[in-house]
Amino acid sequence: MTSAALRTEADPGIVTRALNLWYADFQALKGIDLDIKRGEITSLIGPSGCGKTTLLRCFNRVNERYGYVRTTGEIKILGKNIYDPDVSLIELRKSVGMVFQRPNPLPISIYENIVFGMRIHHDRRQLSKSQLDAAVELALTEVGLWNELKDRLEQRATGLQLEQQQKLCIARLLPVKPEIILMDEPCSALDVEGTRAIEELMWALRGRYTIVIVTHNMAQARRASDECIFMLMGELVEHRSTAELFLNPANPKTAEYIEGRYG
Repeated sequence: MTSAALRTEADPGIVTRALNLWYADFQALKGIDLDIKRGEITSLIGPSGCGKTTLLRCFNRVNERYGYVRTTGEIKILGKNIYDPDVSLIELRKSVGMVFQRPNPLPISIYENIVFGMRIHHDRRQLSKSQLDAAVELALTEVGLWNELKDRLEQRATGLQLEQQQKLCIARLLPVKPEIILMDEPCSALDVEGTRAIEELMWALRGRYTIVIVTHNMAQARRASDECIFMLMGELVEHRSTAELFLNPANPKTAEYIEGRYG
């Protein structure tokens, strides 16, 4: 999947049509049709078990690691159906990076964390030290960590503070030039200051990357997304601009959820 060849300015970031997913006999997603805009932040909200994380993990086909998962329908990323037989999972996951609930830096140096993806996706003999150094500086600068860590690059990444670890995990994605960044409750392990820092980083990355975030935090969804998708029992109930969804929801089920009547 070569994203540059597929991309046009008119392409949405992610399109799904009639998307269904089963875990064995349990249907977790039911007929999902959506269009996620390129270069914006879209939040997925809904009660636990509604299908948010399952949907998020469809976008880079991570669910398929489990042999009992079955999917039907279509997901287009940059105009290409990711279920087409010629799609490489390695290339797809290069274009669609993912950040998890709890920071998961590799137990190696900060420097080697950043260049890890480059070493996987390129012939090591073609990567000069100056190229790697430049990639590390650029990635850490983009996430606001360069000044803090530039003199500590050989230290183990697992020794960083949680907020720094999560920023590092985002920085680790950037050298392979993803189009889309998926975030599965990226602030759930962080305190208030760490959460604010990650939200500010998301806004800084917005425009250059399409960001999709799963969150249980209604205040975070309001603060940190352009558009919001409300899901319930595996179905997409409402997808609108974040301001409209929270101030004037079209569906009574959405109103009940954001008012805290259930979930």
